[in-house]
Formats: sequence, structure tokens, C-alpha cells
Amino acid sequence: MTTINTPSNCSSSTKTQRLSLQCEQIDRDTTTIRSLDWDRSRFDIEFGLRNGTTYNSFLIRGAKTALVDTSHSKFHSDWFSILHKEIEPKAIDYLIVSHTEPDHSGLIGALIELNPEIEIIASKVAIKFLENQIHRPFRSKAVKSGEELDLGTNPVSQTAHRLEFISAPNLHWPDTIFSFDHGTSILYTCDAFGLHYCSNDVFDRDSRAIAADFRFYYDCLMGPNARSVLQALKRIDSLPSIKTIAVGHGPILREHLSLWLNNYREWSSKRSQGDKYAVVCYLSQYGYCDQLSQAIAHGVSKAETQVQLIDLQSTDAQELSAIIGEANAVVVPTWPSNLNIELQSSIGTLMAALNQKQWIAVYDAYGGNDEPIDVVVSQLQSLGQKEAFAPLRVKCEPDGNTYQQFEEAGTDLGQLLNRKKNIASIKSLDGDLMKALGRLSGGLYVVTASQGEGNGRRRSAMIASWISQASFQPPGLTVAVAKDRAIEAFLQVGDKFIINILREDNYKGLFRQFLKRFPPGADRFAGVGLLEDVATGGPVLIDALAFLSCTVKQRLETPDHWVIYAIVEQGNVADTEVKTAIHHRKVGSNY
Repeated sequence: MTTINTPSNCSSSTKTQRLSLQCEQIDRDTTTIRSLDWDRSRFDIEFGLRNGTTYNSFLIRGAKTALVDTSHSKFHSDWFSILHKEIEPKAIDYLIVSHTEPDHSGLIGALIELNPEIEIIASKVAIKFLENQIHRPFRSKAVKSGEELDLGTNPVSQTAHRLEFISAPNLHWPDTIFSFDHGTSILYTCDAFGLHYCSNDVFDRDSRAIAADFRFYYDCLMGPNARSVLQALKRIDSLPSIKTIAVGHGPILREHLSLWLNNYREWSSKRSQGDKYAVVCYLSQYGYCDQLSQAIAHGVSKAETQVQLIDLQSTDAQELSAIIGEANAVVVPTWPSNLNIELQSSIGTLMAALNQKQWIAVYDAYGGNDEPIDVVVSQLQSLGQKEAFAPLRVKCEPDGNTYQQFEEAGTDLGQLLNRKKNIASIKSLDGDLMKALGRLSGGLYVVTASQGEGNGRRRSAMIASWISQASFQPPGLTVAVAKDRAIEAFLQVGDKFIINILREDNYKGLFRQFLKRFPPGADRFAGVGLLEDVATGGPVLIDALAFLSCTVKQRLETPDHWVIYAIVEQGNVADTEVKTAIHHRKVGSNY
């Protein structure tokens, strides 16, 4: 295995990032070049990372040679240094572009400079995106499901490498293709089945170590397109037995393959149940549409509501019309004021497919040349749709708070669509059982959490009563958090948070403050006395009886809650003579 460690000032901060590369054979005639980004803390800005990430590319040598994806531009010099040791770039016949997001395509332009004759194999949409990305001519061939690329037989191993392509749009970009090598039974999936986890383990040796990151990645990037995930799973089910999934991020999946495939199938099937769904439209590679739409969709899915991301620039008109027309809610971005013919046609299809029974909402794409958001809102209101949430305006480059606002708006929309179903579910429960369950009492607490610094700092809070000590050594506790709570995103493994214990003689003001419903992006702490630097993890409430500073160690999923197990690292009591406020419920079917 070849390894390069390369400290680099590639980030915008003054802190030096740890970057390294690995090069290792993973099967016959097949080598991976893994770019390890140890300190990356955010991905697409809105999703926090705890364990860094990797960007994986692959060399396949038959009679001809193919490279599957490149890497992030920050690895330029060292990535090409390793590539040169493995193969002369001019000897690479094909570059297979699984999808064109910059973390996988950031070195394509430089590779074409070294090898102008290389032929790019990608989906039709991906080739169009690349033309706008690298601004220079290149040889290309568009492929779709069922088409193949024969690399021929490697003269040494005598292995015939025949690549079959599988279209996998919206996982998580509209241009994604999978590639299956019949010679090694390796499936190359780029983002799908990946995880943001950086370690020297090339393969998924320790499934427990990476399980939480695998689930978090799915929830953020794949879950909002659960329907597309199921379609992709159907397509790969028709392939011969898959031995390895070569992902674009994290360890390569080989040791526990059935576990990861079953997880995707189970999670996506659950998310696709029911008839109601929301469509979140976006314009790929325009402004901040990609990231902002993902934040909204992630919020919708947290409320256990189906959601479908759809690209207005690349979706077939007939498919676009069907998806929009059948949706219960549609969220659209602002679009460029100077529409090209194709986009103008898509907007027309969108408008024609809308109906008055739907909920509608608009968000700023912040593309620099947008049609004013009020103009778009006015156009939609003239069609008679109901407003799902107030227009989401973006007045400066989006930061963590912007994405938090968008996610919360999505959750509100998901709850709106599920309101009647949830009421019906509560009414169907056994009354005597719920009354008995309601006799379980608990303390009253405010859970607070904070992430980021300066203008990018994000904070959240919630009232909680389902908190219990769970271990003595180390001191640990559990917190039950509903899946659609905004603060749930702050309680991933490794995150820190604060439990503020409310006092019996003075809790009503804080109880009312944090129990009320907040609009997306609102400051939950307005008017509340805070101690900001007392403990790590979040603000401490001045009027709290005591506080506990905790770090999340594990998460257990239940049908509608996450049970968070956390280690208590710090704590203090303000008044030893006062008791904890107690919460009594009448029924056990709601809070």
C-alpha cells in the first residue's frame, strides 16, 4: 500500500488540515486511490461531520484501462503523484464519471490536460454538467442502464473486465450512474451506500464503528429520495452476485455487504410507505439550490413524510408532470430571470401540473440572477395554491443558520401533511392503556445544544421529560427525542449538549418559552438569561436548578423517537434546597 501524508492549508480557516492518500489493490487488476480528509467538519455546509471523510477513486486494468472518478481539487498534487506511480495518465483509456459533484470531479480538467484523448463515460446529464464545469472540449460517450463498456481481458490475470451501467438518478444528484464489473463482481456506486468516515481501514472491517455514520449519511443524503433508492435497488437486484461495493466516501463495503444492503432496503421501504408526499424542486448547479433543497427535504423526511427531490433542469417533461401533479405539496426555488428554452419549458410544465389542492412554498436559490422571490410567489398565488410556509429568503451566502432554518421549514411541512394521520392514530389507541401509561411521570428539563462559531453558530433547544440515568460508571443517561424535533440534528454520536434541570419553584416561564412553537430559524433563546461559557455543548439557563454537560455515545431507534445514550462529563447545582420540577401527563399518547 502506498501512503502519502500531506498537511495542507486548504481550508479557509487558519487551522492546518490533515490530508493523506492511500493506494491499495482491492481485487484483481483493481486499485483504489483514497483521499483521506481527516478534519473536514461539514459537508455541503448543512451536514456536520464527526469523523472526516474520504474521496475514493478506482483504476481497473483490462486490456484497456478505466479510471472511476477523480478526487477533490485540494488533493491535486499528491493525487496525481500517486496516479503517476500507478500508471502513466496518457495510458488511461476511459474516465467513468459516476456523478459530477466537485468532490469527485475536481481533478477532471487537470486529467484532460494530461490526457486529451481520454474518453469520458457518463450519463447524458453528467456530460452536460461537465461541459459547463470544465469549459474545454473533451471526448465523451453518454450511457444509460443496460449499456456496457468492455475493457477486455487483462493479459496477466486473464480476468475479463466488462462494465455494465445502471442509471441511478437522484442518488443524490440527477446525473448518477452505477458501474458493475462482471470480472470482479464490484459495484461502483459513488455517493450511494457511502458514509463520511475517515480511517486507515480500506474496508468495512468494524461494522459497529461505522454504523452510526452510515445511518446519518443515509438520513441526510439518501433518505429524502427513498423512492429512487428502491428503484436503484431493484436494478442492482438483477445483477449477478455483488462481492464488493466500491463507494465514493468512506471504507469500501465488502465484509458486511448484506447488512448495508438490507439497511438501505428497510429504511427506504419504511420511508416510502403511505400516499402523501412532498416534492422539493431544485435547479442543479444553480446558486445554492442543491444544498438548500437537500436541507428542506431532510426536514420533511424527519417528520416521517415521504419526499422526492426533483431537478427541474434535467427531468423528463412527462415524469415531471406526473410527479408534480400527484404530490400533496410542492416546494420550488427562484429561477434565473433569463430562462433558456429548456428551463422555460420545465417551468411551464411545473405550472401546468400544479393543482389547487396542493400546498406550495418558495425558497431563494441565491444564484445571483434570480427572478425576485416575491414575483415567483405572486405567480404561484395566482394559481390558487395554499401556502405551506412563508417564503424562505436568503440575503447573504448561506451558512449553518440558513440551513437550519430550511430544515425546520421542511419539518413543519412534513408535520402539516401528516397532521390528520397523526390525529387518527392517536384516536385509535386504547383509551385505558393510554391513561395508565400517562401516569408515568418525569422531571422537567430543557435540552440545549450549540454548534459552530461566530456568525455560523447554530443553537437549538427543547423541553424534555423523558430523561433517565442509565449508568453509574461512567455516569450516563438516556434522552428520548422525537425524530421530528429540530434539536435531533444536534444529537449525533460525538456531539455535546446540555441538560438544564428546571426548579420546582420557578419553572413556568422557561416551560412556556420552550414549549411554544417557533417559526423556522427563530431564536429560541430570545429574552432568556443565559450563561454561554459555563460548559461545552450549549448554553446554560440562568434560572435552571442544575445543569449536566453530556456527550452522545450511542443512539437507539424506536418507531417515532431516538433514544440518546450520553456520558455526563460536567455538572453543577445552583440551589441544593430546591426540588426538580415534575411533569404529569393525563394520557400516554402525546406530550
